[in-house]
Amino acid sequence: MAAPEAEVEVDVALVRSLLAEQHPDLADLPIVETASGWDNVVFRLGNELAVRLPRRAMGALLAVNEQRWLPELAPKLPLPVPAPVRLGGPGSGYPWSWSVVPWFRGEEAARADPADWDDAAQELGRFLAALNQPAPSDAPISPYRGVPLVHRSARLDEGLDALGDQVDRRQVEALWATLVAAAPPTGPPVWVHGDLHPRNLVIADGRLAAVVDFGDITKGDRATDLSVAWFWLPASARPAFRRAVGGVDDDTWRRAKGWALALAIAHLGGDERVIPLGRAALDAVLADQA
Repeated sequence: MAAPEAEVEVDVALVRSLLAEQHPDLADLPIVETASGWDNVVFRLGNELAVRLPRRAMGALLAVNEQRWLPELAPKLPLPVPAPVRLGGPGSGYPWSWSVVPWFRGEEAARADPADWDDAAQELGRFLAALNQPAPSDAPISPYRGVPLVHRSARLDEGLDALGDQVDRRQVEALWATLVAAAPPTGPPVWVHGDLHPRNLVIADGRLAAVVDFGDITKGDRATDLSVAWFWLPASARPAFRRAVGGVDDDTWRRAKGWALALAIAHLGGDERVIPLGRAALDAVLADQA
């Protein structure tokens, strides 16, 4: 599945025009496009900043959640996150809110391994222990992330239909049946990143340096985030991660593995940038179960 078409053309000229209108002190800095995803385009701004702009209406709704909540969460987290340092609004023919955020030096974890996997696993575990805390009543609610695992069953079936013989459907469905039977969480909904995979982790100098892309931030079951154990970590580092997160009982761990399975199938049906993530996660889940 290809990425959705952009609903608004976002380029360097537009970014410079928006900055000149709303943050003129930044408008003369060098601007370079660095990434374009399903929902946003990111431009590096000088050496220390980046500009993140939605490319479609759905992304614009998610950007508002980041602007509202990341400044409140960032001081409580042990790793840097892209809390906006400047806010932007519609202008120059562009219809939505946008943000100036810190630029994090390094590479995405899909392209660079940490020097010490156990150390990285513990860093990420401590990050999630700090993030996955009870969320306020007005926190965002996603229909896709943080929800009861059983709510992913229909989307899993649709994904398997689309993939056909690219995966062993019988094996996936048998494993899903055991994982979806895990007991649900008993505590209040917690903050959930919602899209935690190697492309949203930054490695610098061999260490985990930042966590980015909080567009899917929501409240719900932290098992959604714990699925990163199969998306990124080798089997040998998963115990260190689970200990660092803390309080992860067997049902929560089974739900996390279920989320990894569900998201792996979803990624396998995505575009060429995320298919390798889905394949690696599916292989990791099936190997772990075996």
